[in-house]
Amino acid sequence: MLNAADDAFAERLAQAVPGLWIGAPEPRYLEEPRGRWFGQGGLLVKPADTAQVSAVLRACNAARVGVVPYGGGTGLVSGQIAPDGPLPVILSLEKMAALRQIDSHAMQVEAGATLQQVRDWAEEAGRRFPLGLASQGSAQIGGCLATNAGGVNVLRYGNARALCLGLEVVLADGTIWSGLKALRKDNTGYDLRDLIVGAEGSLGVITAASLRLFEPPAVEGTALFAVPSPQAAVALLELAQRQMAGCVSAFELIAGQGLAFLREVGPEVQMPFAQDPEWCVLIELGLPAGMEAEEAFGALYEAAEELVLDAVVAQSEAQRSALWELRESLPLANRRIGAISSHDISVPVSAIPEFIAAAQGRLTAMGDFRINCFGHVGDGNLHFNVFPAKGRQRDDYLAQRDGVKRAVHDLVVQGFDGSVSAEHGVGRLKVEDLERYEDPAKLAMMRAIKDALDPNGILNPGAVLRAKA
Repeated sequence: MLNAADDAFAERLAQAVPGLWIGAPEPRYLEEPRGRWFGQGGLLVKPADTAQVSAVLRACNAARVGVVPYGGGTGLVSGQIAPDGPLPVILSLEKMAALRQIDSHAMQVEAGATLQQVRDWAEEAGRRFPLGLASQGSAQIGGCLATNAGGVNVLRYGNARALCLGLEVVLADGTIWSGLKALRKDNTGYDLRDLIVGAEGSLGVITAASLRLFEPPAVEGTALFAVPSPQAAVALLELAQRQMAGCVSAFELIAGQGLAFLREVGPEVQMPFAQDPEWCVLIELGLPAGMEAEEAFGALYEAAEELVLDAVVAQSEAQRSALWELRESLPLANRRIGAISSHDISVPVSAIPEFIAAAQGRLTAMGDFRINCFGHVGDGNLHFNVFPAKGRQRDDYLAQRDGVKRAVHDLVVQGFDGSVSAEHGVGRLKVEDLERYEDPAKLAMMRAIKDALDPNGILNPGAVLRAKA
């Protein structure tokens, strides 16, 4: 059983960690973007360095006080807030946001730096850190690694795990693991880095990371292709990869329903087509010197004559930004409409058209819904979100919410051998889904690892794995 982070513990913590910032959590530390979960916290602490993080965890472990790591608060599965249980310590890494070192191959940064800061540091050095998210101005790199964030460039560069070379991590008892070697190859036993990445702060607190850097493509281009169906979108992806192997950086599916939501509730963005297509794909190319993006897109359009209805090719950086603004505005429009149930799922890329048709069929039989299906079709990750019929509110469907989620997730796992958490993580929102759909042997292994590294269960209690009673 855990104990509360009460006033008496605050006094002991202040004595144990001289100079530590300790205070009451502001409302922003107790909220999540979708507004469905509200957290609680006895104390907010903001350590200034790794030594202070170590001292905080050592004190919390000795007192059996829960610790919720906070890395920007942009997570969508409630991994960053604790809605119940004894009052925890909320540990924010925002004071630890320094660039420690950088060269042409890697950079070493502290966990509290925002993803935008990391990208800017790489750009200033003439390199690129390719992880890109709509929330990159707020999301901290430690949180991105803890959740194994995906984003729009996984197709070419991989997710956060693939971009991480090493970590500095503080374990539950305060032990510091200094694993920041910037090596592509290090075959010395268990890969602890990959164990911590994606663990959502349940096995250790990331305090710093070594990150891979890339040479920016010599030429970049963006285009929006209107297609008649998801089948055509997948076929266009295969064609683009054949014609420009290794040069397709992003391939994003956008449904006409998403464009309709933007017109209905905003944010106001530039609409590229006079009439919204039923489906379209946003394609980003990164090409070597000597190639022109406009010519590459023209050749693709010509070769895909039977797959494409129309296309808009960005002619300037401003037009490129406008196309990406349209894509990145979709989640905000979704929140303004108010989803009944949102699903971050993945299926094999070749199965995407069949899954979309089957899922739409199941939901049509269940009720009157609007579906906005969009996402990273290049890596099989779809955001298949279900909304009220026009003129109705999501609260009208409260009795159907669980049934909608179950119908979609059952189809993903049982029908397509997919995943019910492609890039957002498990958090607290999907603990029950993990228990329902994952192999019992996997769950037993996860529990054994958790018990070994955090025997008192203080690290992000209730996230990923259910907290022990």
